[in-house]
Amino acid sequence: MMLKADGLDEAILGELDVTRDDVIVPVLAYSVERIIAILMERDGMDEEEAFEFFQFNIEQAYVGQTTPVYIYPHLE
Repeated sequence: MMLKADGLDEAILGELDVTRDDVIVPVLAYSVERIIAILMERDGMDEEEAFEFFQFNIEQAYVGQTTPVYIYPHLE
């Protein structure tokens, strides 16, 4: 069963198969841009606060093989 990040359904991009511990598992992929926007709107954070919160409280949370992945925008 894939794990979800609470309250961030609108940031889901889709599903990916990733290799963790030599096993291919399906995980949810989230848009970092959308997560930041949700945190700013929902929780009243500015962009810097939202990004810092994301990095330390969401992105760093590994809770097993089906932990979601977070996709950063492609910057040229």
